[in-house]
Amino acid sequence: MNHFWENPFVLTAGYYSVVVLCMVVFLVIFEIVTKYRNWEEIKKGNVAVAMATGGKIFGIANIFRYSIQHHDSLFVMIGWGFYGFLLLLIGYEFLTPKFKIDVEIEKDNRAVGLISMIISIGLSFVVGESIS
Repeated sequence: MNHFWENPFVLTAGYYSVVVLCMVVFLVIFEIVTKYRNWEEIKKGNVAVAMATGGKIFGIANIFRYSIQHHDSLFVMIGWGFYGFLLLLIGYEFLTPKFKIDVEIEKDNRAVGLISMIISIGLSFVVGESIS
């Protein structure tokens, strides 16, 4: 039975399933902490929200990529993913103190949406590399 759990297809499906579930949880948390409703704004065509949300999705996935790459246990991978998510959330708020980022993104300020995306992606590489 142990050979079943060591099969690369089973491992990939397991990691994929857990990461998708964690990503849904993290996106719900992002939805709670932002003043606008991500998916409603995206549905309305708000490109700034789409860029900011896309950066968050990329950032979370990238952190999990490093976590999967450097840890054998599924639980350790999840733990590092959650820790990385918290650092991403804190860094995102810390690096945008000059203006109300949520207000600007909700107004479809694409420059702010772009910088938000870059912050999420950039921090994910720093957090991810430090996981190793």
